[in-house]
Order: sequence, then C-alpha cells, then structure tokens
Amino acid sequence: MRDRISRRTFVKGGAAAAGMGVLNRSAFSEATAAARGGSTKLEQFDYGDVQLLEGPMLEQFRANHAFFLRLNEDALLKPFRQPAGLPAPGEDMGGWYSWSDEFDPPNNMTGYIPGHSFGQYLSGLARACAITGDQPTQAKVNRLVRGFAEAISPKFYVDYPLPAYTFDKSNCGLIDAHQFAHDPDALPALAHATDAVLPHLPEKALTREEMAARPHKNIAWTWDESYTLPENFFLAYKRSGNRRYLELAQRFLEDKDYFDPLAAGDNVLPHLHAYSHVNALSSASQAWLVLGSEKHLRAARNGFGFVLAQSFATGGWGPNEAFCPPNSSVLADSLTSTHASFETPCGSYGHFKIVRYLMRITGDSRYGDSMEKVLYNTILGTLPLQEGGFSFYYSDYNNNGSRVYYPERWPCCSGTFPQVTADYGISSWFRSPEGIYVNLFVPSRVNWDLHGGRVSLEQRTQYPYASEVTMRVHTEQPRTFTVFLRVPEWAGHDTSVSVNGQQRQTDLQPGSFHALRREWKDGDTIEYSIDRPLRLEAVDARDPDTVALLAGPLTLFAVNSPESRFTRAQLLAARQQGEGAAQWSVESATAPVTFRSFPSIRNEQYRLYHQVRL
Repeated sequence: MRDRISRRTFVKGGAAAAGMGVLNRSAFSEATAAARGGSTKLEQFDYGDVQLLEGPMLEQFRANHAFFLRLNEDALLKPFRQPAGLPAPGEDMGGWYSWSDEFDPPNNMTGYIPGHSFGQYLSGLARACAITGDQPTQAKVNRLVRGFAEAISPKFYVDYPLPAYTFDKSNCGLIDAHQFAHDPDALPALAHATDAVLPHLPEKALTREEMAARPHKNIAWTWDESYTLPENFFLAYKRSGNRRYLELAQRFLEDKDYFDPLAAGDNVLPHLHAYSHVNALSSASQAWLVLGSEKHLRAARNGFGFVLAQSFATGGWGPNEAFCPPNSSVLADSLTSTHASFETPCGSYGHFKIVRYLMRITGDSRYGDSMEKVLYNTILGTLPLQEGGFSFYYSDYNNNGSRVYYPERWPCCSGTFPQVTADYGISSWFRSPEGIYVNLFVPSRVNWDLHGGRVSLEQRTQYPYASEVTMRVHTEQPRTFTVFLRVPEWAGHDTSVSVNGQQRQTDLQPGSFHALRREWKDGDTIEYSIDRPLRLEAVDARDPDTVALLAGPLTLFAVNSPESRFTRAQLLAARQQGEGAAQWSVESATAPVTFRSFPSIRNEQYRLYHQVRL
C-alpha cells in the first residue's frame, strides 16, 4: 500500500508539514485551473541584480564560466552536424557526448547520448552572460545558437535512445539564450527543434518503464524522461507567447502516475529515479504559476516533503539514484552497499530549483534551510571539471567514503554543474513589495529599484564556519523597507541581531523570517549572529544510534580514522579548531578524531555516520 502521511507529519530535519510537508486535499479548494496563473509571496531577482563577492561560490562560478567559455565550438556542434549531413570539423569530445560505434551498453557507454548536454552548456553560458554582462560570452552563445539552428534535423533522433531527455536540455538552452543573452535566433531555432523531436515523443508523459518498453534498437537503454518536459515548455510559452508550448506543457504533465497521487498525499516516490522526479516537481510548480492549478501545487509541496523525509544528514537523497521506501532500512543499508549516494550536481540543481519555486510561492523560510544544507554539504564540495570532460558525479556516504571523478567523460552532471553555480546569486535573495529577503548568508551584493531610487544590500561573512553576518545598506537617500532575515530552524538561543550596534534583539523565532522594518540610511549596518549548535541526526528512525554530527548547517565528516563508535556526549563536545576553521576535533576512547566539512576534504578517506553509545 502506498504510504499516506497526514498533514501533521513532521519530515526529517525538523521541517513541519504545516509548512513543508504533506497537504491533504482539504488544504485547497478543488476549483479547476485558473485562467491566470497562481500567485507568489516572493519574487526572484534577475541574474544581473546579484553579484557574488569573493568566496567559494564565486570561485566555483568563475571556474565553470571559464571552462565552458573555452570549449571548442565545432566539437560542441559536431554531434548535430553529423546526422544532418553538414561538414563537421573538430575533434570528437568523446564519452557520452559523441557518436561512436563503440557504444555497447553496459560494457561501453561511449556514444551513449550524443549532444545530450549541449543545451545545459548553452544555458550555463547564457546565465553567466546575464550575471557578468560579458560580451565574449554573449558572442559565443550567439555562435552556438546559429550553429545549432543550422544543424537541426529529424535524422538526429533516429534510433536515439532518449529524445525527450536531450530535447528538454536543448529547449532550456535556447530559451535561456533568448532570455538572458538576448539571442535573436534562439526562439526560431526552438520552433524547428520542436518540429524535429515531436515525431519521436510519446503522445503523453510515460513512466521510465513504459518508455523502455517501446520498440527500439537499444531497448535496454531507452528509459526516457518525458515527464520532465513541462517545466521548460511552460517557460518557453511565457518567454515566447506561443501557445503551442503551453499545449505541449499540459500534454506532458504526468498526472495519472505521479502528480495525482502526490496531490492526494500518497507517497509514490519509492524506487523512482531520484533526480528526474525531483526535477518533475518543478513542472508541477510551473503548472501552478501558469495555470493556477492547485492540484499541481499540492503535488509539488507534498512530493518535496516526501523527499526531505528520506534525505541524508547532508541534504542529499536518492542512493543509487532511487528513492527509498518509507519506514525501511534502505538509507542505512546504503552506507555499506554503495558509493553512489547522491547524484550531486544534478540533484543540487533540481533541489535548488524546486526550493526557489516553493519559497516564492509560500514564503516559507524552511525551504531555504534545506537549500543551504545541500549547498554547504554537497555541491560546494564538488570537484572542478577537468579537461576532457571528467566530472564529479556522486557524493559518497559509504562508511569508507572518498571524493572521486566519474569514469565516463561528459556525463549529465557536467551540464547541471555550470547551471547550479550560475544560480547561486538568484537563490540567495528574494523580494516582495515590503522589502528584501535574505535566504543564503553568503558574500554577495543585491541591487534593486525602490520608490524611484536604487538600493543595494551587501553581505560580508565567513558563515557557516563563523556565526557573524554583516550587512551594509547603500542608498542615495533614506528609504523605508523591511529586511527579512532567514532564521534557520536549528538556530540556537544565542541567535541575535542588531542595527548599527544598537537594540540587540534575541527573540528571533527559528524556522521563520525575522523582519527589520525601518527607514534605512546609507551606511546602516545589520549585525546578525547565528548561533550554530552541535546536534546529531540519525540516518533514519529505525536506526537511531547511527548518527551524523552537524554544526549549524554543516554536516561534519570524520577523516582518516577507522574509529566509528563514539558516545553522544563525545560528539556533542566537538571543538572547532579556531573561529572560521573548517575542522573540528572529537575525543574518542583512543585518540582525538578530526572532523571536516565536505568542501574541505581533499584526498582523505572519510565517514559520515557513526555508531553511538550512551
């Protein structure tokens, strides 16, 4: 029987279902989809409104921007030019990306899905263009769009294993090139690309099993993800005004097998492919934003609540790329059975997207708590892309874990990595008519128009390795608005805030946004101190003595130590090795054990979960 969770359920990690968990049918009226889209409480900033300042997030973004800016354009376009019968100069990129007679799954995956990540690379460059205003980046986007448009051919999809999977990425890249790099050829190219793929798509969204059962040359490798198509079709409709994309978005909503049961509170996630089905929740969110469909909003909220309920202490989910049955030992068993614990760049990209949607719609700060957990414990620890397309794919939570590159070149995570790092800025701040919302505490600056003038708010911090976050207001003349500070649900009693060193407030409510409304003058300073208590989080309710150690949002890993048994008191007495340090020390029965955050681990073996004694 499918697992049904009541509205009163609390999901793992302390997020109450009243805000983030499962919503029963009674939570909304059963009106049909509205003629106009559903409302949001918060708005997202444009890419160019936010600038990351020096820190690990800016470092990752710059590295990815530079990496894809220097990729050879002929090599990128070659998989599309070859089936179109066009001249195809340049070397093969290899790996999953290039056509190859060596493709022999599962023995040899070279040539698996040629050109599959082109749209993601294009999207990452277009977003980087919007962030930086860099003309060489815009010129590269323009050349890639023109080259792709010339090579569009229905022959590309003949015997192609995953047409929906790859087209969805092309769609995303083209609409982003149009929106963020102002490319004049992107929307006409999308129209032709849609014509080319439609004969190869099913009549409606099918499950992976249903897609794999369709007749095909490579029958075992034709699972396809038609259920992820609606999000980018909805966006294509909003950015182009072409109702064809609206109709296609509605056509591929996977209601029967996914959104209908999720909306009713039925957990249908177990055993489903993890990343793509989290990605599909963004399609449900777009159905609310475009159609006003309350059913799809329920599905998105409920589905994400189920995801949080079976996540690791890092915020990652889906060992072996599959969701776990509730009330099972699968998550705990994965600590010894696999090293493929969390599909990191792809999973983080999907996680960030659904959180931004749900934060915008609900205004619930606890979605931001889950985003920062994934940020600091997964994606910021991703190894940089290497020349030749070697990428970091899985975070490893095995009891003998390590950080390694994926053996296949140009896998899917090479495409989502530049997208998620480009999204760091727009994930950090939100706005409303009342003011500005601070979601992530990262070195950054946001600029916006207010009452006919330009205002900016700048953050400086070493968080989460230190408690203090300093924000400074810049405005040409005094202006009244509210600064909303996210107070994490785990925040300790000593969390406090003051303005210009005065009127220190300590009555902040964890799991909410704390409002500071006043007339702000140029140079006003907010001092926000977030108490980061140590705490333990069990791998699941069935195994309460297998726990991870957390300090604020950081999950800590024991490095280079076979020690796996501690007392709870020993773990909770961990000592940070200096203010701002990424290292802690824990006493054990034999010797002190070093714990580090995931991004600070290098070549060491590490362990996430530990057996505890009283």
